[in-house]
Amino acid sequence: MEKKDKTIVCKDCGKEFTFSVRDQEFYERMGFENEPVRCRECRDKRKAEKNNRGTGSNFNNFRREETDRAA
Repeated sequence: MEKKDKTIVCKDCGKEFTFSVRDQEFYERMGFENEPVRCRECRDKRKAEKNNRGTGSNFNNFRREETDRAA
């Protein structure tokens, strides 16, 4: 069956985006089983928020205090 570009509505912002044949082939090569549910902008925003969460975590602060005490 021939692949075609698909129009998907972003789960977060509600904008339509295209899941191109090229992207579908990439997802297939990478072994992804689900189609994207967020547009590129929302995926990038979510990834940035996720990466920023770890920088101020209590665990990292606790580890720093323990290391300072041991020195």
